[in-house]
Amino acid sequence: MPDYKEIRVNTVPAYTAAIGPGLLKDCGQRLRETIPPCHMAVVTDSTVGPLYLETVTESLKAAGYAASAYEFPAGEESKNVSTLSDILEFLAKERLTRSDCLVALGGGVAGDMAGFAAAVYLRGVRYVQMPTTLLSAVDSSVGGKTAINLQAGKNLAGAFLQPAAVLCGTDCLKTLPPEVFADGAAEAVKTGVLCDEGLFALFEDGTLKADPAEVIARCVEYKAGVVERDEKEQGERKLLNLGHTVGHAIEKCSGYTIPHGHAVAAGLAIIARAAGALGWTEEPIAARIGACLTKNALPVSTEFSPEALAEAALADKKRSGGSITLVVPKRIGLCELKTVPVTELLPVIRAGWEA
Repeated sequence: MPDYKEIRVNTVPAYTAAIGPGLLKDCGQRLRETIPPCHMAVVTDSTVGPLYLETVTESLKAAGYAASAYEFPAGEESKNVSTLSDILEFLAKERLTRSDCLVALGGGVAGDMAGFAAAVYLRGVRYVQMPTTLLSAVDSSVGGKTAINLQAGKNLAGAFLQPAAVLCGTDCLKTLPPEVFADGAAEAVKTGVLCDEGLFALFEDGTLKADPAEVIARCVEYKAGVVERDEKEQGERKLLNLGHTVGHAIEKCSGYTIPHGHAVAAGLAIIARAAGALGWTEEPIAARIGACLTKNALPVSTEFSPEALAEAALADKKRSGGSITLVVPKRIGLCELKTVPVTELLPVIRAGWEA
């Protein structure tokens, strides 16, 4: 087998995130190290299925697993209770038991749908994450957060369920369109702002495209540490929502036609500019963050008005009664949680908004 990077995530139960080329082709052999032969139900979407489903199911069967698959229409619009219901009915029809396992094959939507289905089917079965996009590789495949969207907002129904394993085949990134690769770069840049100068510099000097496995491993290692210390998002893990309050509002205002990463990038730029304008930063960082996002083909502004963004953000799950918690960048490598009254959200967004 190739030499993979491995990151141990010490939750309960603990699991390993493996990162490297060829992991989808070798997935059956890899999973036999931790999961005995059982029925593997692969959940994927209509974009990823034609590319990788046969490779994955053949590898699983060769390793002694039974394998079946459910494919749903690709896109954020499928991340809803109707798709979840269809997946659950498929699992019941296949007669999966608690000894069996789901496989999330694809990007963040497939990971959310399979993970949430695993959390609620038979009150909980195992699942494995096989991310095929940069966004899911650096962020959503690790940490156990699963969710679907409701009409009122994004990710408003979900569950925490850690995967049994994460297999990130970096060769999948070669098939991504440039805009989809950029979408993942947003979450990676966000992690750099949270983590340290060294990681952030990798996005400024082009290392992300030159050596994605190294960058993914650094991002996963950082997130694993946060998740180990705060699995259920009671404190420190909320920092991972940097850029997401405004980002989720942009997604909602667009009817989810703007991809998650692009929305988060604009949200990150807006909160960075607001933090500078309001005197919340230790050093001027908004211009540097904006330049890094632009270098990685990401937006730094939005056409939606501050008023529209504030209204949409007030439906976000980060709101608590009459207040909302913002993640504020103070310098590269240091962010803080700042709880503000909901009446102050509009002025904050205005301070960082650019047409």
